[in-house]
Amino acid sequence: MSDRTHLGQDSIPLVVDLDGTLTRSDLLVESVLRLLALDPLCLIRLPLWLREGKAAFKAHMADHVVLDLHMLPMNEQLVEFIRAERRGGRKIYLASASDRRVVQALADHVGLFDGVFASDGITNLSGAEKARVLCDQFGDKGFDYVGNSRVDLDVWAKARRAILVNVPGAIHGEAVKVCADIHELSAPQSRLESWRSHLRAMRAHQWLKNLLVFLPALAGHSLDGATMGAAALAFLAFCLCASSVYVLNDLMDLPSDRAHPTKRARPFASGRLPLVNGVVLVPLLLLAAGLVSLALPMAFAASLAAYYAITLLYTFVLKRQIVIDVFTLAGLYTMRVIAGGAATGIAPSQWLLAFSMFLFLSLALIKRYSELVERQRSRKSKLAGRGYVTDDTPIIGALAGASGFVSVLVLALYINSPDVLRLYPHPHVLWGVGVLLLYWVSRVLMLAHRGEVHDDPLVFAVTDRMSLLTVALMGLAVVAGAMP
Repeated sequence: MSDRTHLGQDSIPLVVDLDGTLTRSDLLVESVLRLLALDPLCLIRLPLWLREGKAAFKAHMADHVVLDLHMLPMNEQLVEFIRAERRGGRKIYLASASDRRVVQALADHVGLFDGVFASDGITNLSGAEKARVLCDQFGDKGFDYVGNSRVDLDVWAKARRAILVNVPGAIHGEAVKVCADIHELSAPQSRLESWRSHLRAMRAHQWLKNLLVFLPALAGHSLDGATMGAAALAFLAFCLCASSVYVLNDLMDLPSDRAHPTKRARPFASGRLPLVNGVVLVPLLLLAAGLVSLALPMAFAASLAAYYAITLLYTFVLKRQIVIDVFTLAGLYTMRVIAGGAATGIAPSQWLLAFSMFLFLSLALIKRYSELVERQRSRKSKLAGRGYVTDDTPIIGALAGASGFVSVLVLALYINSPDVLRLYPHPHVLWGVGVLLLYWVSRVLMLAHRGEVHDDPLVFAVTDRMSLLTVALMGLAVVAGAMP
């Protein structure tokens, strides 16, 4: 086995696979996802196109979708390898099962290839068919081939040298059996790295939001084991359901995520995880959430189903509608509170729901505000994948502050209502919560204005020491107010 990064001058042509090899993505899966993001009703057409055969299916996708090839995550190590081989005078070819129009466009964009081999609407250039075409062109053992998957074994068997890119151990062992000359250009992620990437794709850090299902029980001072157990199951179901939505949202948002300064590092946008993994994760996580919800009242399952339906609507339609998008996000936060009440049998009060709606609307607006500030500083006029332009930044900031302050007003009205005396013998202590909340909303909005809030405000709060201190003081005030 060779461990060289440059194979030296060679008259034998080098043939490079595309999906998962040159790019850290799959162009067919990208095209399907992009089509569904633009027109979800096209899902009905896909089985009809597939009946015509894989090559025809890919041709249909090329007819309907134009990918932004400039934004595709490339395997930079392989690109450098190709450049080195080309400088040595070697002929380089791109061979892919994707449709010829897409492959040629990418080859033109990269500018390193002397020719392409691709599917043409009739012949699907994959596996044994790719090996046959390359042998017809260059002869048996007349080319070196760069690939990454099991489907490339047929080609490696006919190649002089097999060059492996991110190939798992099992496939590496099979490649050794079919080709005597093996060169491993790069190793795949370790199992630990893969697990971390999957957890990041599921946005495990966002599960903190689902702690809101405990709010009805905490607000009602019902802390017995049965109630807390039901809330814990609701929390687990929401984590699984929300992760299903997050993965789907990332799959639908690939172009805008890649145009974003921080979101481009997400596992699917960056190519660290195959897109097909996400396609599988979405239904699996949703199924797991449904199974957990069977242990809870039907009202909770209905709330969870409504949450998922609204998030789907948000993913495909509402997130591009100004104002409606932030109202939807605020509503999804509040639905967690409602679902927590359904799981525990403790209906949230009208005070809690009103407070939640205004506070969460403020947080949703701060999230958009921080994104607009970031775009403004990068001198881009539009927020990718959203309906806002950077000129909207001042009004979004103003709305965020107004909504946050109204939530404090609702809290003040609650403190002065007869309802508060049922739970708090010393309600005057709760004024401390209002003051602290005023401070926190003002501070986060100020930091967002400075471009220092790079994530969801709730997630930001967990990593910000002053926010943690503020929340701790709020908790002490609530406890002090509730003491006999």
